[in-house]
Amino acid sequence: MSFNRKDLLGLEYLDKKEIQTILDSARPFKNMFTRSIKKAPALVGKTVVTLFYEPSTRTRTSFEVAAKRLSADVVNIATATSSVVKGESLIDTGKTLEAMKADIIIIRNTIAGTPHLLAKNLKASIINAGDGFHEHPTQGLLDLFTMYEKKKKIEGLKVLLVGDIVHSRVAKSNIWALTKFGAKVKVVGPPTLIPKNISELGVEVFYNLDEAIKDVDVINILRIQKERQQENFFPSDHEYIEFYQLTKERLLKAKPDVLIMHPGPMNRGIEISSEVADSPLAVINEQVTNGIAIRMAVLYLLATARNKRKNRG
Repeated sequence: MSFNRKDLLGLEYLDKKEIQTILDSARPFKNMFTRSIKKAPALVGKTVVTLFYEPSTRTRTSFEVAAKRLSADVVNIATATSSVVKGESLIDTGKTLEAMKADIIIIRNTIAGTPHLLAKNLKASIINAGDGFHEHPTQGLLDLFTMYEKKKKIEGLKVLLVGDIVHSRVAKSNIWALTKFGAKVKVVGPPTLIPKNISELGVEVFYNLDEAIKDVDVINILRIQKERQQENFFPSDHEYIEFYQLTKERLLKAKPDVLIMHPGPMNRGIEISSEVADSPLAVINEQVTNGIAIRMAVLYLLATARNKRKNRG
């Protein structure tokens, strides 16, 4: 097993073998979903804490389901009603959870680098569930897993990321993972939503969706993240829809078997039309299912590596 990490902080820091180990570990967990009893005893006696400083439905619930299916005890911390609102620091919050014998802490925060700060100061394993505009590693992993399941390979695939690249931690995690596996990655969006130096990560930059969509195998639509924008990055929703919404008509320019993905939540009628979102080409709901399998694999691998370190020490 090529995974001996204490934490999962980002796909930038993992090599191809480590990522492959997570993908391989997720497959038997997904197969488990077809059983009448969808639980395994792998994390019996372990405590998993979700510490989310930002709203979340899919990621938080997915981690909770994953941990419970591995028989862990799960504690959800709502920061709006915790000591955080009284001014408690992130590290003090983490140390309090560790004193309560938390084994794994899953954190989402608006500030990039917060999972790294916790990881340096705590013995508990830390999972990055999204830090600012930086990374969202488990989303990148589940996207990679979904592409592999549907296309049977990653190397050589042409993958297009569409939309709000500058604010998207999903985009960064996708790029790190896909390029390590030999995929050819394109990004497209309004010039104001494309980071200036993004080409340095090995991606091809486009500003015209009709041009970028040609010959791609996968289109991953990213949500317009207005809650993270400090100013207007394009004149209006109407203009964005006209130039960048993925529609049935635009899909005629793509391959007939192109895979349509979206990390959710979707802004139907803005970045993607309902016709496309509900079409047979879209695997958006399957991404959610795959997210549970991937997060089970991450929890299992971190707990296993943690047990090995304890046994050696």
